[in-house]
Amino acid sequence: MIDLNKFILSDKETARTSLKLINDLAIPNIAVFVVNDQQQLVGSLTDGDIRRGLLNGKTIDDSITSFMNANSKCFVDGENNFEKISRYKDAGIRFIPVLNKNKEIIKVVDLDKLRSIIPVNAVLMAGGKGERLKPLTDKTPKPMLEIGGKPIIVRNIERLAGFGVNDFSISVRHMADQIVEGVNAHKSEELNIDFVKEEMPLGTIGSVRLIKDIKNDVVLLMNSDLLTNIDFHDFYKKFIDSKADMQVATIPYHVDVPYAVMEIDQDDRVLSFSEKPRYTYYSNAGIYLFKKELIDLIPDGIAFDATHFMEEVIKNNKKLISYPILSYWLDIGRIEDFYKAQEDVKHINF
Repeated sequence: MIDLNKFILSDKETARTSLKLINDLAIPNIAVFVVNDQQQLVGSLTDGDIRRGLLNGKTIDDSITSFMNANSKCFVDGENNFEKISRYKDAGIRFIPVLNKNKEIIKVVDLDKLRSIIPVNAVLMAGGKGERLKPLTDKTPKPMLEIGGKPIIVRNIERLAGFGVNDFSISVRHMADQIVEGVNAHKSEELNIDFVKEEMPLGTIGSVRLIKDIKNDVVLLMNSDLLTNIDFHDFYKKFIDSKADMQVATIPYHVDVPYAVMEIDQDDRVLSFSEKPRYTYYSNAGIYLFKKELIDLIPDGIAFDATHFMEEVIKNNKKLISYPILSYWLDIGRIEDFYKAQEDVKHINF
């Protein structure tokens, strides 16, 4: 986590002080941020700003405010900053302050390390027993099985955090204490993670009704035992651009028929034929985006699966779309999947 004190200067300081700070930090594309007596952001400063000021006749001991950019780029906590991040990245801006409603800096983000900021509440389903993974799951809950030296669920949390997701709810039941302890041992301080305990099995989405505080308008639901490098920025962008109510990630599954396939009518008349056709079907990948308001379609206190939820979405004339995953995806449901993941993680860019 970035130390705010290294990036913030009072508007009472001089250009000399700011230049020394920038020099001491020695970070490429560094910017420091100027605050007033109320600790509110009033501007930003780079070494380029100082050089331009000196060329325009200012002196190194002039006030920092005469050099700074008073229209500093920033994010506002709690607002949808999704569109901003692409513009800032394209402009080559690296460090961006995040402000609260009082314009005070609460943190600084490094866009070289942050792929996006998708404004969602993430829900990870981690309540299953992992029966098909026995004996690996005899003493270890499935989400805590390590892939490449790191628990599966921690890998998913870290990947989502890399896309700017800060708010997580994790649904637990089987060996819940181990999951809570394991996640907390790995979690970053800046992440908000709460745990929802299922007293009875609630299916693959039923426990969402137990979550008390969902501050974003969109929920990202994901099985915790997936190994994937899906681009969550593109996943969210398609959802927004399509004006969908719900989106499900899908895995293309191809079936190649080794013979010619004929289309025949009820009178056995051949209408057409295709030579060795390929058919493509789309399977559920266990990753979903949906508007928070759709949670009302989930019944209270009974087992309810995501497939049932999608059926309700369709019945209520809501827009449900598919997002084909063309990158890496593996459901670690069987022993052979687990060992495949151990090899794949050595070679796939996550």
